[in-house]
Amino acid sequence: MGIISVEKADHLFWLGRYTERVFTTLRKFFHVYDNMIDTQEIERLYGEYCERLSIPNIYTADTFVQKYLFDEENPDSMRANMERAYDNAVVLRDELTSNALAYIQLSLDVLKSAEGKGAPIFKLQPVIDYLFAFWGCIDDYVENEECRNILKAGKYLERLDLYLRLEYHTKDIEKEFCKLEKRLVKSGLPVNTKKLNRLKAIIAKEEEWSSCYFEALSCLGGILEVM
Repeated sequence: MGIISVEKADHLFWLGRYTERVFTTLRKFFHVYDNMIDTQEIERLYGEYCERLSIPNIYTADTFVQKYLFDEENPDSMRANMERAYDNAVVLRDELTSNALAYIQLSLDVLKSAEGKGAPIFKLQPVIDYLFAFWGCIDDYVENEECRNILKAGKYLERLDLYLRLEYHTKDIEKEFCKLEKRLVKSGLPVNTKKLNRLKAIIAKEEEWSSCYFEALSCLGGILEVM
C-alpha cells in the first residue's frame, strides 16, 4: 500500500463506504417517508425498502422511523452507520484534517439531536449538506492522492451497491461503475480483476440484466481481495 499502512487504508475505505451509505440511503428514505405519509400501505413500503437493502425488517408502522433513523442499538440505523463513519474518521485525523473531520462530527450531532422530534426530513437535511461539505474538504485539504483515491473507491463501491439494490436507472449505474473502476485503478487496492471484468460485462448488458442481478451484487462484494 505504499506509504499508507494497510490499517489506515482499511479505515479510509470504510469511511468512504459509511459516509456514502448514510448519504444515499438517507436521500432514499426521504422519498419513502413522503410516500408513507400519502398512503395507508406503510408496512408494504418500508418492507420493500428493507428487502431491497437486504436488512432485517424488525420494524412496525409505529417504530420504523424512530428505529431506522435513530436507534444506536440497531446496526442498520442511520445513526449506527454514522457512528461507524465517525469511528473511522477519528483515527484518520492527520490524513483528513480537522476541517473534514468536523463535518463528520456535525452529521453525527444532527442525528443525535433530531431523535424524538417531528419532521425528520426537515431535521435531517443538514446531514446531506454536511456530507457534501465533507467531500468538498477531501478534495480541497487532503493532499495525499492515494488517500483520496482509497476514500473515493469506498464511496463509489458503496454507491454502486446501493444503486443496484435500489433500482436506479441503468445510465446512473453505468456512470458510477466508471467512477469506481477509475478510482480502483488509482488507489492501489488489491482488485479481483476477474470479478471486476465480469461486473463490467453485466452492467454493459452483454447478458440479460434481470437474470444477473444477484451475480452483479456478488461480483461487487468480492471485487477487492483481502488487504
